[in-house]
Amino acid sequence: MRIWKSLVLAALLSGVVGIAAAEEVVLNAVHFTPTQNGYAQSFLKFVQKVNEKGKGVVQINVRGGPEVIPPIQQGAALRSGLIDVIDTPAGQFLELVPEGEVFSASTKTPWEVRENGGWDFISGIFEKKANAHLLAHVDAGSGFNVFTIDEPKLNSEGSIDWSSLKIRSSPLYRDFLESLGATVIVQAPGDVYTSLERGVVNANAYTVFGYASFGWDKFTKYRVDPQFFKTDVLISINKAKWDTLSPEAQKLLADTAVEYERASYDANLAVGKAGTGDDRRRAEGDQLDRCRPRQIPGGCHAGELGENGQTRSHQHRSVEEILPVAERRLPCKPSIKAGQKRGNGGHEGRRTWTDCLQRLRS
Repeated sequence: MRIWKSLVLAALLSGVVGIAAAEEVVLNAVHFTPTQNGYAQSFLKFVQKVNEKGKGVVQINVRGGPEVIPPIQQGAALRSGLIDVIDTPAGQFLELVPEGEVFSASTKTPWEVRENGGWDFISGIFEKKANAHLLAHVDAGSGFNVFTIDEPKLNSEGSIDWSSLKIRSSPLYRDFLESLGATVIVQAPGDVYTSLERGVVNANAYTVFGYASFGWDKFTKYRVDPQFFKTDVLISINKAKWDTLSPEAQKLLADTAVEYERASYDANLAVGKAGTGDDRRRAEGDQLDRCRPRQIPGGCHAGELGENGQTRSHQHRSVEEILPVAERRLPCKPSIKAGQKRGNGGHEGRRTWTDCLQRLRS
């Protein structure tokens, strides 16, 4: 009898300990760039804030980056529940949520989008199509540039001859670059160094933020300005997992996300203005020329990146001058095509995308 009572007591105690331990939820997460990159470092700052505030309630365990789950597969992994949280651009899972493309077209800050109802609107679409609850649009505010190995060639009109460029791209801006006449190769960032080294591509499209940490500036000596589109990095959590969290855990994650959303926005703009590297190993400004209007009304140039960041005065027409207004403002082609594939002549997809875009731009 005494042994039986001891077993019962031990079971009860283990149950109490189990309940106490269960109060703190651990969420597994991945990010889309290598750890040394600025985007990953930014996400790790968010994780640190959550873990500091969430002791005993909720913690985030970062399992790694693209070496754990390739960026293009992270959206599907989140939807299936294979991973709980991802730090991944909307452009990496357009096959699940083509409407996510609107983040790159929005002219509003993340907090303005929250205020005008756009955030709730697009979040509902992500929940329905990707089983994803959006926490934050981080590292926003900056756009993309095309970086080239050699000085871009000009056509007879004095504009950049895009047909001479083989550009590494992400799915987000593939159609945009193809519409210029460039040859486009979609690759994950981890494959770009080798492609530049072996001449598979002679240009690369990416942001200034995070560029030098990949080592790409060893090959690319020119940057075409101005920037196009906007960064669309989202921190998302599996919707089913989100629903199991306590109200306290949900509030902590949501509040921290909103707080960090603005902080990362300011930090990203500061990097762009200062021209400094995201990983602080070296100044991006020493490698990458910043956009400065010179002799070309309303635009910048494609400048050679010489020593100490000095531009060797090669005046070219800017991308802004080359593209029709509608073409350069709205990256709508992939979404419309996705709508057509879904049936109904594409009308459903086109209407949803337009409604979403109006909310994020108005």
